[in-house]
Amino acid sequence: MTFEKRSLGLAVLSWALAFAVSFLLFPIKASNAPLFDAVMNLVVLLVAGVVMRLYFRWKPVSISSAIQFGLTCLAANLILDYPMFAYGPMKMTAGQYYSEIGIAYLIYPIFGWWASRMGR
Repeated sequence: MTFEKRSLGLAVLSWALAFAVSFLLFPIKASNAPLFDAVMNLVVLLVAGVVMRLYFRWKPVSISSAIQFGLTCLAANLILDYPMFAYGPMKMTAGQYYSEIGIAYLIYPIFGWWASRMGR
């Protein structure tokens, strides 16, 4: 499997894992929204670590490739979320979405950058 396919597959996996956890924890949002948001930020950070580790399992770590993979995850998460939050049951404006959910996906390129620097 090429690294591009691996990158896309892991980026979709990053979305699927976070989505599955958010689906399971969603009832908490009604009673304690700040707790739900904090837990989901931790979930995204954990998922970022897992997919970065899987991506670099057979590839040398470099700052540019870590940022590129992080940006791929960011794009995949935003694209896969779009239909649900623009048209689905969670209908939100773009401003609401990016301020409540979308901004958290910046964790992927930031985590990739910092993690790649650890090996230096």
